Amino acid sequence: MMEDWNHFLLPYQQAVDELKVKLRGMRKQFRDLSQHEPIEFVTGRVKPVDSIKEKMVRRKVQEDRLEQDMQDIAGLRIMCQFVEDIYQVVDLLRKRTDMTILEERDYISNEKPSGYRSYHIVIEYPVQMVGGEKKILAEIQVRTLAMNFWATIEHSLNYKYQGDFPENLSQRLQRAAEAAFSLDKEMSEIREEIQEAQSLFSYGKGSQTDAQSPTKEDQEP
Repeated sequence: MMEDWNHFLLPYQQAVDELKVKLRGMRKQFRDLSQHEPIEFVTGRVKPVDSIKEKMVRRKVQEDRLEQDMQDIAGLRIMCQFVEDIYQVVDLLRKRTDMTILEERDYISNEKPSGYRSYHIVIEYPVQMVGGEKKILAEIQVRTLAMNFWATIEHSLNYKYQGDFPENLSQRLQRAAEAAFSLDKEMSEIREEIQEAQSLFSYGKGSQTDAQSPTKEDQEP
């Protein structure tokens, strides 16, 4: 059995910390260029040890294959305003030279039966440790705020029912997922007007030099 989980997870935490800085830096570059920011905010986490152990049992992952077979020990989540932003972010990630994309799964165009939608990217990321470079796997999920709201609720319910939802609840979740995606599509239809309004709003805030309201960077989790 794993003797020192803290030591094992150290490069994963370093990867999450570095990637959050880099992905948030991408957003800042768009802001500095006065362009629409396709990234709303970024979060990241290292999977808790109990969750790793549970998934090892459920997926029959051997300990000596853990680094290769469990792709989401390091997880990043990028939230976007519009569906179009998701694909723009994916294109930006494809062009980066500091990570290698190993796999892409488009659950937006091909949603899961439950109604889940998101874009998953598995990357190989090099971490510089005192003993040398270590390449680890990480998963980046890119989704809209509406998709994330639904996924967060579904994830909580999944813990309660252990994936075995009552039929009525399962149907209601599917309908809620469709409603969330309908909202995303409706927002896309008026995307240009929304972006113009946001640009005017940001310009107005910027002109008030004595304003003390917190920035988006201050507010993000």
